[in-house]
Amino acid sequence: MAKKIFLDEQEMPTQWYNIMADIKMNPPLRADGTPLEPGDLAPVFPMNLIEQEASTERWIDIPEEVMEKYRIWRPTPLVRATALEKALGTPARIYYKNEGVSPPGSHKPNTAVPQAYYNKAFGIKRICTETGAGQWGSALAFACSLFGLECKVYMVKISFQQKPYRRTMMETWGATCVASPSEETQSGRAVLEKDPDSPGSLGIAISEAIEMAVGPEDTRYSLGSVLNHVLLHQSVIGLEAKKQMEKVGEYPDVIIGCAGGGSNFAGIAFPFVHDVINGKEIKIYPVEPKACPTMTKAPFVYDHGDIAKFTPLIAMHSLGHAFVPPPIHAGGLRYHGMAPQVSQLISEGILEPRSYHQLESFEAGMMWAQTEGYISAPETNQALACVIDEAKKAKEEGKEKVILVNWSGHGLIDLGSYERYLSKQLTDYELPDEMLEKAEEVFKDFPKPALLKSR
Repeated sequence: MAKKIFLDEQEMPTQWYNIMADIKMNPPLRADGTPLEPGDLAPVFPMNLIEQEASTERWIDIPEEVMEKYRIWRPTPLVRATALEKALGTPARIYYKNEGVSPPGSHKPNTAVPQAYYNKAFGIKRICTETGAGQWGSALAFACSLFGLECKVYMVKISFQQKPYRRTMMETWGATCVASPSEETQSGRAVLEKDPDSPGSLGIAISEAIEMAVGPEDTRYSLGSVLNHVLLHQSVIGLEAKKQMEKVGEYPDVIIGCAGGGSNFAGIAFPFVHDVINGKEIKIYPVEPKACPTMTKAPFVYDHGDIAKFTPLIAMHSLGHAFVPPPIHAGGLRYHGMAPQVSQLISEGILEPRSYHQLESFEAGMMWAQTEGYISAPETNQALACVIDEAKKAKEEGKEKVILVNWSGHGLIDLGSYERYLSKQLTDYELPDEMLEKAEEVFKDFPKPALLKSR
């Protein structure tokens, strides 16, 4: 039995899978409640990416210029977690897609590279973005360096402080990195005026990046998760995994991925969701922290994606655009909202979200490191906690199961988090119900999304 299952470069997917062809969605809205038109996004994104955002074509060709850059690290290996299986004494067969082999060490370049390419093709010279834990900022800095674009990143302040080497990675690839909230923007200054010690949030950082991007003709904004075109690009993960599992005659019973905005989870899951819509029976679990329970506790509503309300109203699970989550170390999972497609599929019962405490996720990461060898990103540890639960459940039931997880990134730049865990400085935090009620005040007067069915 092979430990690793590879694809040749010639076997790489040449098209992205677009789930918008197969599900029904509530449309994004302007602030006044009228439907958003593609042209409304023109000050923020280049038109070639807006076309992808609005597309309902099931398959979209990957440009050869993007394929050339993908070949730096793709296809990524599918690996059988035999050592973990043995340690757990489970009859489950656990496979993981190793997305930590990219130069920035995560899944994020799968969309950063095409976004940089499409911006370059449109004549853009500078991209502004935000980042939580720094994985997205690192990936976009890497991608911009490949295509000769300037890159500016607003990094959530608590992660800026906790993860200094992420900032160094961005600067090594030529990007500028600023702690958010900052004094550079009106939205940042407004937050600091109310709370000079604000730890920041992705919602704040998004506002700052959009504010800096809108205006100059040669500058646009880039987002690393949530939006249709981002999740589209990430589908290469699941498409490769399908081919790899076919090579060993396997098909997953359970699919797991951590979810902050939804990109890496959608990347592994959506090509299989297509099968579920067409009759397959699979358990699919997006996993989040209990400290930021967007999917497991927040309602399905229309809300803005950022604190300054620059973004349109989007139908999604949301804790409220003004929500500032606690400073847990899984910084990439500290977003108030969730990708609209992921939210829609949760509302239909196709996806079943799970949540875990910070300490149990690090316990899972420690077990993974001491069996499979790889040190995982704190975000990835959330998914691993669910993997271990499912493997134990299979043992209790005496059932063979095939579990597929997206190992979305390594934790070598997050060793400070592990140091704090090992020295018992990390604590659990579960969002109180009264904070949920307060957070939800911000969207109580917004339109209500319809409950749609895709199958």
